[in-house]
Amino acid sequence: MRAVRSAPPGVEVVDVADPGGDEGVVTVRSASICASDLLYIGWGLRMVLGHELAGTTADGAPVAVEAMFGCGTCEWCRRGRFNLCQTMSDRALGVSIDGGMSEYFTVPPGSQVPLPPGLDVRDACLVEPTAVACHGVRVGGVGPDTAVGVVGGGAIGLLAVAAARAQGAPAVGLEARHPHQIEAGERLGATRPMGGYDVVIEAGGSESSLQRSIELIRPEGTVVILGVFNPGTPFPFVEALTREARVVSSIGYCRYDGGRDFEDAAGLLAGSPDLVATVITHRFPLEDAAEAFRVAADKSSGAIRVVLEPSTG
Repeated sequence: MRAVRSAPPGVEVVDVADPGGDEGVVTVRSASICASDLLYIGWGLRMVLGHELAGTTADGAPVAVEAMFGCGTCEWCRRGRFNLCQTMSDRALGVSIDGGMSEYFTVPPGSQVPLPPGLDVRDACLVEPTAVACHGVRVGGVGPDTAVGVVGGGAIGLLAVAAARAQGAPAVGLEARHPHQIEAGERLGATRPMGGYDVVIEAGGSESSLQRSIELIRPEGTVVILGVFNPGTPFPFVEALTREARVVSSIGYCRYDGGRDFEDAAGLLAGSPDLVATVITHRFPLEDAAEAFRVAADKSSGAIRVVLEPSTG
């Protein structure tokens, strides 16, 4: 089968072995390019990329892939908190094991999440990043009385705007670098940032976005870290200290009492066709992966989420 492998400074489409047998195998219909995929290329890794995946099972059922795989037996996995499993780093797609940006991908039991009516499998690669946003908003305690700011106008930031509004936040301010990101946020109901927020979602993954997130929080407010940072990124301790800011890291998604972040995300997308249309800006066949990654890395292209379609049948 064909797959997309990191080949710094870009990617290459290569032939790899087909999955053995049919159990758990998903025919990948959509795989989107995450900013972390670009980061892994920059780190010099040489793995099959891809963790934002959706496809069809052997019987034709459309599913999204819950792409964080715990051991399944530890305390955290038994509680549904597989995102905190100590073996997570051994199963990180595109980092420690090959990802699913390929024609087929074998998914562990329980990690195939059926799609609700109204969500096309060609769009359902967005469930994974939307689940990241939903989890962060939930960890931050966003609700109807919460003033929310989002720093970072990439896909995760825009999805956090939508997730915060879905949780009842009356207004969500968005700070973004690029005009097309600001326009996309406005289409999703975001306003310009004002400051004094109860909760700020940091979705930029840069020193400047972290600094700005602390600046926008009110005293005793909460900053939720969704961005992926390079090691050694400085932290604005003085600014956080003088606000007694609560800084919370948010990793991936999980199951929680009465719910599942992935199901919340799929439901949000199914009920929000404008959200899908806003976030997915480009589509490419698998063979054009090199161009797709070039576009994804070039913010002047207007790209937000670039989607590869390994299988179109």
